[in-house]
Amino acid sequence: MALTVTEAGHGEWAVLRVSGELDLVSAPALRGRVHDVVADGRHRLVLDLSGVFFCDSSGVGVLIAARRLIRSCRGRLRLILPAHGTEEGSHVNRVLAALGVRRLFDVYPDVAVAVTEDADPLSA
Repeated sequence: MALTVTEAGHGEWAVLRVSGELDLVSAPALRGRVHDVVADGRHRLVLDLSGVFFCDSSGVGVLIAARRLIRSCRGRLRLILPAHGTEEGSHVNRVLAALGVRRLFDVYPDVAVAVTEDADPLSA
């Protein structure tokens, strides 16, 4: 399944909803969309990854690069990785945890909570 990325605005937050496979072939498309958001001057970004059913190291690399880019702009990056994004739970959450990088990200259960300014992230 191809990667799709749709954009929505929630106040000061840009939300990119990502669905499909986040891998070597599709990762550059997400990287480009993140760069477009930042180039437009929006430095508060939510990546809704609840529709991603596969993620490899290239996808993880894009997430880490997005974190670095947003931080360099003194912005904020939040991820949506619900506990049950798929029947077995969020694949991306499991990959980030297995690689030991889950703690680098502020993770929320859904967009409504993520765009709330004083919301506390889920524990790693």
